[in-house]
Amino acid sequence: MEPMENIIESLADYGWCVVPGFLPEAETAALRVECLLPHAAGAFHAAGIGRGQARIRSEIRGDHVLWVEEIKAGPALRAMLERFETLRREVNQALFLGLLDLETHFAVYPPGGGYQRHLDRFRDDDRRSLTVILYLNEPDWSEEDGGQLRFWPDPDAAPLEIPPAGGTLVTFLSDRFWHEVLPANRQRLSLTGWFRRR
Repeated sequence: MEPMENIIESLADYGWCVVPGFLPEAETAALRVECLLPHAAGAFHAAGIGRGQARIRSEIRGDHVLWVEEIKAGPALRAMLERFETLRREVNQALFLGLLDLETHFAVYPPGGGYQRHLDRFRDDDRRSLTVILYLNEPDWSEEDGGQLRFWPDPDAAPLEIPPAGGTLVTFLSDRFWHEVLPANRQRLSLTGWFRRR
């Protein structure tokens, strides 16, 4: 089954999907470089919680982010955004979610940084509908490196722990699934976004 078909089928059946190897390593590496260059130049800023005047609470959320509209996208990012646009169209056609656009950022967690259990939809804004997380970590990432996505498919059952292997794509309905980023022992990278409806 093609990855897009797999995602759509899993979203329809379960509301979430994990696709290891969604992005080949060469393309993941190129995207990783496009993330790390502005990070090294100091372009990232501490991520906040909440909407509007987001509050910086490093004990809750420890990553630094760079919104893609703040930079000139390189070829690897442009190609990935085209893939996301294909996903948006195909999900809309199959599942009638009415997804209109994508807000997305690079996220870099320093060693020890995490993000406590949360939902991806704001209390006063229900436009975020589908979360997408593409991991950009090095291919030698191991279980000992930590940084797993702790994910609750069922809030009354034990969570899954999804390794942040480079090239893995995680998608889920933003308002349904609690999740948490466990602290990592090395720098942890992703391209994270939310498809929004009107």
